[in-house]
Amino acid sequence: MSGVRRTRTTTTIRVESDRGVFMISVAAELAEMHPQTLRMYEARGLITPKRSPKGTRLYSHEDVERLRRIQQMTTEFGLNLAGVEKVMELEIKLERAQARVEALEARAIELREEIAGLEARRNEVRTDLVRYEHSREIALAKDVAPYKRPRPHNQSSDA
Repeated sequence: MSGVRRTRTTTTIRVESDRGVFMISVAAELAEMHPQTLRMYEARGLITPKRSPKGTRLYSHEDVERLRRIQQMTTEFGLNLAGVEKVMELEIKLERAQARVEALEARAIELREEIAGLEARRNEVRTDLVRYEHSREIALAKDVAPYKRPRPHNQSSDA
């Protein structure tokens, strides 16, 4: 062979985990299932593969992981497909509830900060200036005793 040295180039392609890339035969092999099982799961709504422009099912990495999980629930845990459907339905509800709790916790933090700001402002206003009723002078609140409204004088008793 001549002195030509060949180099090998490797290209790495990153694919989003929810992008449909596997045809049904490959997805079935990866999930260790028969392709007909994947069709049945799709008919039951357990999995929803993407479709190519020509209508070919395209399974994503997430789909394959879901298929493996379904298989685990049926073989290891003994669930039937109705049980699998219920588990997945409850997981979706749980995820939504967790997201709602996180949103409410974030809102509670915002409200606590807002209340703290309002309380700080109220304290500033209280301590800034107090109208000192008897002398019509203005004094700093920290320099005077708490304000008590004077009782009205009864004019009939002065006569």
